[in-house]
Amino acid sequence: MNDKSIRLADHRQRLISLAAAQRSALAQNIEPWRIPLARVDRGLAALRVIRHKPVWIVGGLLLVAVLRGNSIKWLRRGWVAWRLLPRLRES
Repeated sequence: MNDKSIRLADHRQRLISLAAAQRSALAQNIEPWRIPLARVDRGLAALRVIRHKPVWIVGGLLLVAVLRGNSIKWLRRGWVAWRLLPRLRES
C-alpha cells in the first residue's frame, strides 16, 4: 500500500472509533428520557386513534354519562357539542 492509502485507513479507523464513542455517550445521555418519551409516544398514538375514530369519543362519553346517572343532561351537552364541532372546524 502507498502512503496515502495507509493515512486514509488510519483516519478511517479513528473516525470509526470516534463514532462508536459518540454513540455510547449519546445512549447514556438519552437513557433518562427513554421512559418519558415512550409515554409521550403512546399518548400521541392514542390521540391519532381518537382523531381517526371520533365515534369512540362519543361512545366513551355516552358510557360515562349513563354510568353517572345524569345521562339526559350529558346527552344534551354531547349532542350540542357534536353539532357544533363541524362549524368550529369551518371557521
